[in-house]
Amino acid sequence: MNERTKISELKGIGEKTEKIFQKAGISTIGELFHYYPRGYEVYEEPVTVTEAVEGQTVTVTGAIYGKVKVGGNPRMQITTLYVKDLTGTLKVIWFCMPFLRNTLAKGGVITLRGRMVQKKDGLVMEHPEIFYPSSKYEEKRNSLQPVYPLTAGLTNNMVVKAVKQAFSSCSMENGILPGHLQADYHFLPYKQALLGVHFPEKKEEFYEARRRLVFEEFLLFILSLRKLKVREDKVLNHCCFREQPEIARFLEALPYELTNAQKNVWREIQQDMSGIHVMSRLVQGDVGSGKTIVALLGMIYAGLNGYQAAIMAPTEVLARQHYENISRMLTEYGIDLNTELLTGSMTAKEKRLAYERIASGEVQLVVGTHALIQEKVQYQNLALVVTDEQHRFGVHQRETLAMKGLYPHILVMSATPIPRTLAIILYGDLDISVINEVPKNRLPIKNCVVDTGYRNTAYHFMKKQIAGGRQCYVICPMVEESESLEVENVTDYTESLQEIMGAEIKVQCLHGKMKQMQKDEIMEAFSRNEIQILVSTTVIEVGIDVPNATVMLIENAERFGLAQLHQLRGRVGRGKYQSYCIFMSASRSKETKERLEILNKSNDGFYIASEDLRLRGPGDLFGIRQSGSLDFKLADVFQDSEVLKQASDAADEILADDPELLKTEHRFLKTALEHTLSDMDLEKTL
Repeated sequence: MNERTKISELKGIGEKTEKIFQKAGISTIGELFHYYPRGYEVYEEPVTVTEAVEGQTVTVTGAIYGKVKVGGNPRMQITTLYVKDLTGTLKVIWFCMPFLRNTLAKGGVITLRGRMVQKKDGLVMEHPEIFYPSSKYEEKRNSLQPVYPLTAGLTNNMVVKAVKQAFSSCSMENGILPGHLQADYHFLPYKQALLGVHFPEKKEEFYEARRRLVFEEFLLFILSLRKLKVREDKVLNHCCFREQPEIARFLEALPYELTNAQKNVWREIQQDMSGIHVMSRLVQGDVGSGKTIVALLGMIYAGLNGYQAAIMAPTEVLARQHYENISRMLTEYGIDLNTELLTGSMTAKEKRLAYERIASGEVQLVVGTHALIQEKVQYQNLALVVTDEQHRFGVHQRETLAMKGLYPHILVMSATPIPRTLAIILYGDLDISVINEVPKNRLPIKNCVVDTGYRNTAYHFMKKQIAGGRQCYVICPMVEESESLEVENVTDYTESLQEIMGAEIKVQCLHGKMKQMQKDEIMEAFSRNEIQILVSTTVIEVGIDVPNATVMLIENAERFGLAQLHQLRGRVGRGKYQSYCIFMSASRSKETKERLEILNKSNDGFYIASEDLRLRGPGDLFGIRQSGSLDFKLADVFQDSEVLKQASDAADEILADDPELLKTEHRFLKTALEHTLSDMDLEKTL
C-alpha cells in the first residue's frame, strides 16, 4: 500500500463505509493521513468538586448520590445526576441520553470528564464522558486522544481505527520537502510528523510534528501563488476605460465624503483598470471601513464604460443585501445601469431569465453567490470581478469567476485584519491596498470585559436597549468543539434566555448545523426586527448588516482568538446608534485578562491582529485553528506567522535556484505543485 491506494483496501472498509469516508473528502490513504484532528482530549489528573471552575473541562471522581432523573421535553430530554466527594456535591446533566438512568441506577463510584457551565441553580458539569466503574479512567489518564471533524455516519472511532491501520500497512513516501530543507529547519521525518499529529504521546511531540506539516502546507501555497503571479503579470488589459464624469457627480451627491484612505484606494483601482496589465488587487479594510462603496465605484466605472462587472458574496443573505443596496443607490443617484441578482435558491425559470439578461449584456452589474461561476452563466463582456470576504473563497473560486471573461480585472475585498507583512506573503498574487480609516459618521463601539457575575446586569442592559427599539446578538462558543453538542448548547441557552427575557421579547438561535436556507430565513427575520435577540455560534461572523443591532454579548470570550472576536464585534456599530460589545470571560488567568484588555481599549482591527500575533505562545496551538483564514487544513496565519515567513523565504530560495523545479531533490515538490495548479486550471474550465 502507498498514499495513492484507495481506502477500501483497508480491512473493515467496505462499499458502504467507503462512501461515508468519501463524504468527508477521504478516498485514498494519503487523504486519510492528511485528515487531521481538529483537537485533542487531554485526560489529566482528576480534581475535587470544589476545584472545578466554570468554563474549564475537568475530570471529577465521586460517589453517585441519590437517584438519576430524566426531565425536559421529548425533543430535549435532560438526564440529571449528583456526584459527591469529600469536598462537595456536583450536579451533572446529559442531553438526549435517557438510557443512562438504567446504566447508573446501581450507584457506586464514577469518574466524569466534562465542561463546567454556570446555570441558574449553580455550577453544572454538562454532557460529560463517563468512566464507570471509575477504574476505566486509568487507561486514558495523561494521554492525548485525537478528535476528528465528523460527518453523518462517520464516528471518531472509525477514523482512529482506519488511520492506525493505514500507518501499520502503508509504505510511506518522503513528503514534498527536499532533504536540505528538512535539515536546515530541523524538521521531523515525514512519517514521524504525521504520527505526531494524529497520535502524539506528549504536547512537545505534537508541536514539532505540526511545525513540519504547516511548513509544507505554506510552502506549497506560496509556490502556487508565485507561479500564478508570473502567469498573470503577463496578461495585457484588453479593456478600454475612459474617465466618467457621472462618477464625480455620484460622489458629490453622496450624503458623506469618502475618507482619504477610500479616495486613495479608488485612485489606485482607476489607474489599474486603465493600465497596461490586468488588475489583481486586494482591498484590505477593517470592519465598517467602507470597502463596499469603493468596490461599487469600480463596478460603476466598468458599467459606464460599456462592460459588465460581477460581485460574489459568501452568503445569499449578503448577496441579496448587496443587490438591494446597489439597485437603490443607482436609482437614487440617477445612474443608468441595470443590476441582476443570481443565487442558488432561485427557481429554474428565474435563473434562466437571469442567464439570458447576463449573456445579452442587458445587465451591467451582476450580484450573487457561487451561482455566478456555474457553467450555464455566460457573460457578454465581463471586465471586473469583485469577491467579497476573500477568506471565504479559495484561489480556485476566484480564478473560476475570473475566467468567465476575457481576463477581467480582479478586486478582492477582505475584512480580515492581517498585518501587512503577512498579507504580502499570503496574497502574493495580488497588489495590496489598505483602508485604515473609519467613516466619520460611525460612532466607535463601547467595550467592556467582565466576568460571569455580570451576566444578569448584561441581560438587564439588553432589555433596556430592546425597549428603545434596538436588537442584540449573543455569541456562544461550541461545547468542546463538537457539532452535535453545539446545537444543544445554543438551543439550551436560547431556551433559558427566552425564559429570563419574557414572552414580549423574541429570542431565536442560529447554529452551524442548520441548512443555509434556514439560516438565511432567520437572518432576514432578524434584519426586520421580528427577532430581538439572536443567539448564535460564530456562523454569524459573515452575515447581513443589521444597523439596528447595538449590543453583542460574547460568552466565554477567552475561547476565541482576538482577531475572531474583533470580526464578531463588527456585527454591531453599523448604524447611527451607539453600540456596545460585552466580552464575558470565565477565565481568571492573567494572560486571558491581558488579551481581552486589548479589545477593551481598541477598535482598530490591524492593531488587534498584530497584538494577537505578539501575545500568542506555542501553547495556543494545541487545538483547533482560530482565525478561519484561507483554505489551509492545519496552518493558521496568525498562530503560525513565523513558519509562514520561513516558508516564504524557502520558496524564494527554491525558485531562485531552480525556477522550473527540475532538480531530482524537488521531484515530490514539483508533482504536488503541478497537482495544485492543475486543480486551479480545472476550475477555470468549468
